[in-house]
Amino acid sequence: MSSKLAIELPPATQIAADVERAFAEDLGSGDATAELLPAEAHAEAQLTCREDAVLAGTAWFDACFRHLNPNVQIDWRAHDGERVKAGAVICRLSGNARSLVSAERSALNFLQLLSGTASMTADYVAAVAGSATRILDTRKTVPGLRLAQKYAVRCGGGHNHRIGLYDAILVKENHIIAAGSIAAAVEAARRLHPKLLLEVEVENLDELAQALDAGVDRIMLDNFSLPLMVEAVQQTAGRVPLEVSGNVTLHTIGEFARTGVDFISVGALTKHVRAVDLSLRLRLV
Repeated sequence: MSSKLAIELPPATQIAADVERAFAEDLGSGDATAELLPAEAHAEAQLTCREDAVLAGTAWFDACFRHLNPNVQIDWRAHDGERVKAGAVICRLSGNARSLVSAERSALNFLQLLSGTASMTADYVAAVAGSATRILDTRKTVPGLRLAQKYAVRCGGGHNHRIGLYDAILVKENHIIAAGSIAAAVEAARRLHPKLLLEVEVENLDELAQALDAGVDRIMLDNFSLPLMVEAVQQTAGRVPLEVSGNVTLHTIGEFARTGVDFISVGALTKHVRAVDLSLRLRLV
């Protein structure tokens, strides 16, 4: 197994808050079924991944178990960002039986969701291999889990677009209509938030030219056809990074990357996630 990858986690306070919300909806006033087990019973468990996947979310998994039992022993055989094979035992646990069964579902929910995000991201990253194009996520995330999913995107080899509406400016059609023009929208954005990255979404080559003239930091090509992407790359000539958005699938993304665009944003990374199949088996000792 390779060494642990250096992928920055969200703040520990954010992970703890995610776990608190998960337990609030799952545990409520307490685990009625876990009361069937002897209070002092000790158990061991092993976590198996039932399909090939990219792992992500171990910090949330750990936090779930340690929230109920700080003394639980957790031994990971794989780390976030690593590929695991179907059938691999990726973790072993040991601790109070009641706390293990009570934390199990919430812990698995985090791990299967985030590993699903990382695995899908890795597929898209592989589809543009050999190009300089980088894969970006979007704000189409599960409510309340944005930082977690964006972390998982990084585990899969992707990159983060803006985190929210506060850390970058993306001027879209309605903003342009309200401002009167691309130039007017850009001027207002620079005046109000001069330090934020400023991106403008364009729908045709004429708007591309206007965005270039306005001096933006990045331009998003919205639903451009493949020939128009090629023309946009030629017209831009490297002056401003170009991002492609719309009609992006695993079947189209390779062609899009070969046009020479700098970024491709993929809403499916965090919106169309299929959870990775995991199994946690416990035995009393």
